[in-house]
Amino acid sequence: MSEKGKLYICPTPLGNLEDITLRAVRILREVDLVACEDTRITQKLLNHYDIHTKLISYHKFSEKQKSSYIIGFIEEGKDIALVSDAGTPLISDPGGELIKLAYEKNIKIIPLPGASSVTTALCASYAGHLPFVFIGFLPKTAKEKEQLLLKYQDINIVAFESPNRLVKTLQEALLTLGSRHATIARELTKVYEEIKRDSIGNLIDYYFKNPPRGEIILIIEGEEQHKTADTLEIQEKIRILSGAGYGVKELSKIISLLCGGSRKEIYELAVKLLDK
Repeated sequence: MSEKGKLYICPTPLGNLEDITLRAVRILREVDLVACEDTRITQKLLNHYDIHTKLISYHKFSEKQKSSYIIGFIEEGKDIALVSDAGTPLISDPGGELIKLAYEKNIKIIPLPGASSVTTALCASYAGHLPFVFIGFLPKTAKEKEQLLLKYQDINIVAFESPNRLVKTLQEALLTLGSRHATIARELTKVYEEIKRDSIGNLIDYYFKNPPRGEIILIIEGEEQHKTADTLEIQEKIRILSGAGYGVKELSKIISLLCGGSRKEIYELAVKLLDK
């Protein structure tokens, strides 16, 4: 019986074809097969480096069917490289089913370092000293998005976002988290690369007037990176708005927008203050 092959996790460039390691080029040339999301995109990369390895389509719609098929090749002794259209595979890309089966079959998995839009965007943002959480694509519903933003409001939130939803997401972030800074990293390493860091309010205005295109990384900065108003000042605003007839939920949104504090914390403070 032949010895099992290996499964390589092989990052590819985000856009600029020069952003690939020498090791990745060698592996793509040496393996028996490259499993990729879109054969047309990967073929351009292989052509650029004069690589003639055969390709097999492996995307989110074929992941379940193709995983066993690919594992079969590896068990026959063939080496396979898994790539995505851009960046590091398995970061919001197909491949989870293949990795799971590889572990079950005791197949050696070899991850290669390389390009990642997440770390590239973080390097160009003001991440400060706070940790970050990468959450893939944000939920589409406002309620789920609000819950997630509040859950991670004290650290940097890194997410993928589509161009047509960016302004709406920024508006929802402003209502939920109040005024703070964010970074938009768009079309990284490509001709029209754009990196903008500003207050969420200013970013809303900019992208409303200049509808974005391409792939987007959104980084919303953590609570500690934004200077909040003094607690006594917030308490005074709670009393004034409550006396004017505003409910706790509504006044917490208003104060959060004005002072930059956490809406959740202002809400909890208002409940305690007004229950006395």
